[in-house]
Amino acid sequence: MSMIGKEVTEFSAQAYHNSEFVEVTAENFKGKWSVLCFYPADFTFVCPTELEDLQEQYATLQSLGVEVYSCSTDTHFTHKAWHETSEAIGKIKYYMIGDPSHKIAEMFDVLDEAEGLAQRGTFIIDPDGIVQAVEINADGIGRDASTLVDKIRAAQYVRNHPGEVCPAKWKESGETLTPSFDLVGKI
Repeated sequence: MSMIGKEVTEFSAQAYHNSEFVEVTAENFKGKWSVLCFYPADFTFVCPTELEDLQEQYATLQSLGVEVYSCSTDTHFTHKAWHETSEAIGKIKYYMIGDPSHKIAEMFDVLDEAEGLAQRGTFIIDPDGIVQAVEINADGIGRDASTLVDKIRAAQYVRNHPGEVCPAKWKESGETLTPSFDLVGKI
């Protein structure tokens, strides 16, 4: 079932953020753009490469008014231990949500029930708490966080310019389209 156009429903979870344990709820996803990045597990192989890559894009994402949240079915205690022992994870400045109950992974339909782990799912959420984009990869396929920047810029442009859409490979300040009867069959 697609999450596109769905509102993030209420939840409460503990996260590790800036050397502290903090609560994260659905309210965190309102009032600004958010990226929620699920990954299978701490202390694994592909996951730290993805999360470090996401950290490398964090300043750019923040400059676009975006907050970043990673989430796995590990606990916030495990996130803290991983942050303190891994050079790659030690760089992370964004929220690391623990989901040991699997409720958040189930809510976003990325729970691999047989394994009890989250799949590699990335969700772009608008300031109203509505999911605007989803990417889900198989366990062995790592993501490229740089693609999030263009996707978020496109989502923000469309939100701020009703009636216009962004074509494939759209870049900031690139040409957009205004869907109309006259364009049918012309592209």
